[in-house]
Parts: sequence; structure tokens; C-alpha cells
Amino acid sequence: MIAIDTVISDIQRFSINDGPGIRTTVFVKGCPLKCVWCHNPETKHYDPELYYIKDKCTRCCRCVVACVRRCHEIDCETHTINRDDCIACGQCASTCNAGALEIIGKSMSVDDVLSIVMKDIAYYDESGGGMTISGGEPLLFPEFTSALAEKGKKSGLNICLDTCGHVPFDYFQILLPYTDIFLYDLKETDPARHEQYTGVSNEVIVSNLLMLDNAGAKIILRCPIIPGINDRIDHFMGIAATANKLNNLMYIDIEPYHPLGKSKNERLGREYPLSDLGFVDEKTVCDWMKSVQGMTNWQVRRA
Repeated sequence: MIAIDTVISDIQRFSINDGPGIRTTVFVKGCPLKCVWCHNPETKHYDPELYYIKDKCTRCCRCVVACVRRCHEIDCETHTINRDDCIACGQCASTCNAGALEIIGKSMSVDDVLSIVMKDIAYYDESGGGMTISGGEPLLFPEFTSALAEKGKKSGLNICLDTCGHVPFDYFQILLPYTDIFLYDLKETDPARHEQYTGVSNEVIVSNLLMLDNAGAKIILRCPIIPGINDRIDHFMGIAATANKLNNLMYIDIEPYHPLGKSKNERLGREYPLSDLGFVDEKTVCDWMKSVQGMTNWQVRRA
């Protein structure tokens, strides 16, 4: 048995947006970026966290009794959680019959994960799918991720790796033998703006992308477009210019902003800086795609 444990936030079966075919996506917890638009905020931090769904709370007060650190306070109208003192022990969630409380993040081994992933191998074989390792950033945990990819590959799975690219290139080299496709994020092509909105410059990310392509890896470029932040013609030009330097690109995915991160942040007790943004209309998305497509010969798709 492979006994390398990493905290997993979710294992999503029957995924169709994380690579070809029907897939199971494994979400590793922990990320080096702080994207203001993040739609998976539960994967930002490395440790398990308490998730609170306000609409499900019946104010039964079982959590108040269960929590030895006294993090819960409930009155007639409100349920307040002291997250500074919360250690996500799970005692409150285990007593919540309404399902309002949940611990996001569970330490799992490679074999724990694969026992779930392999349940749907018939669907992968039929659709050309497989397993996608995502996050957060799975390459922050190269030992676990490489072991999971290697064992999955030996079990006949197609392996995709979803990455933000902000890791040492040595970590990519470890994964190269076991990864069929890299789903590579290109969030902002201007280095200063990238740092402003994600907390880091894009220089390492772009450098790793070019080296990964030079190593012969198959790549899908994933480009989240956020109104008012990176929906600019010079960014579209930057996407095309970057893509035009690659030799092994499969296609470019344009990922229009969606506001699903708002509710997730609320459930984690965090502020969401883009709370006023909503879904993007179809015409706008089509215009974005046409802008990029007009400057490159690579196929541009909507994710």
C-alpha cells in the first residue's frame, strides 16, 4: 500500500469540464495563489476548514454543546462562529443533523483516492475520460501527486493535471511520465496585473509553460476571463501571443467568470471582493473568443 497522505477537499465524479470524456476530479487542498475571483476558495488553505450553510441551520444548539472551544453562539436570529479559535475538529459537524455544518478537507492516501476513482472505470473507457488531479495546486504536493498519477496510469487511467504553474519546474518533470494532458492556467498576461490580482507575478508561470511545451507535453490552456479585471484586448493579444509560442497545445479554453465563489466564501466565513459581479452574457463570451481566435491558429473553445 502507498501510504502518502494529503488533504483532499473533494472528489467529484462524472466531471465533464476537466479534460476529455467523463472524468473523476480530485481536488487537493492548498494553493500558492490568492486569486480575487477564486471559485474554489475551499481549496486555498492547506488544512481542513469548517463549512457553514446558513439556510440549513435550525438553531438546535447541538453544535454549541459539542464544541469544547466554544466557537458557536446562537440566539433567536443568528448563528455566530468564532473562526479564529476553530480548529476544524469536526465535533460540531458530527452532531448537526440538519447538515448545516461540514468539514471540508480530509487526509487521504493514494489508495484511498484510487478506490473511489476506479469505481467509474467503465465510463472512462467508454468516453475516453479518466482522472484529473486538481486543486488548489496539486504540484505543491509532488510526492503524493506523482504517486497518484503513476498508480492511476498503471491502472489504465488517462491522467490530466490541472495546474496554476507557480511551482518549481522540477515538480513538472516528476509528473511528465505519468500525465497525458496538462490543464494549464493563464490568468493574466501582464506580470504586474497578475501580481495585483493573484498575489504573484506570472513570470515563473509563463517560463514553466514554455519549458513544459518544449518537453513535449500536451497542454490545454485555460484562461479565466473576469469582467473589469482581464477582459482587455491587450490581454487577449497576450493569450494569443503566448499560445503562438507553443508547439504541443491542444486548444485554448476561455472560462467566463461565474459568481459561485460568493456563496462558498460566505460558508467559509470570508469576504468576497467581487460580490457585485454576476454571470456573463453569451454575446460577451462569444466576443472574447472571437478576439483571441482572430490572433491565433489554435482552436479557441468555451470551457
